[in-house]
Amino acid sequence: MDVGLQNMGDLALTQANTARVKALGAVASNTAIDKAAKDFESVFVTQMLQPMFEGIKVDDNFGGGHGEEIMKSFMLQEYGKKIADTGMLKVSTAVKNAMLQAQQVSQSGGKNVQG
Repeated sequence: MDVGLQNMGDLALTQANTARVKALGAVASNTAIDKAAKDFESVFVTQMLQPMFEGIKVDDNFGGGHGEEIMKSFMLQEYGKKIADTGMLKVSTAVKNAMLQAQQVSQSGGKNVQG
């Protein structure tokens, strides 16, 4: 086999693999951004709900005490996740858009890219 032809073939394979890795990286990056935005919304909603439940005291009839206080915080976290899952507040959408824009600015060498 001609060495020049083999080198061209190797170069083509390398370029194809590089493009594929970049595409997979972009998909992984978008997936990570989606997850981070959804997690942010969940925490945000949980923080918003906490003041609503501060005035509710634990009931001694059902055990009460420190354990119930801890379980209430877990319950609020689950409420936050469920509300975020509905997507009705659109907080994760705004966060995702801001993160994508920041990523574009970072990849363009600090120039603000509008799109």
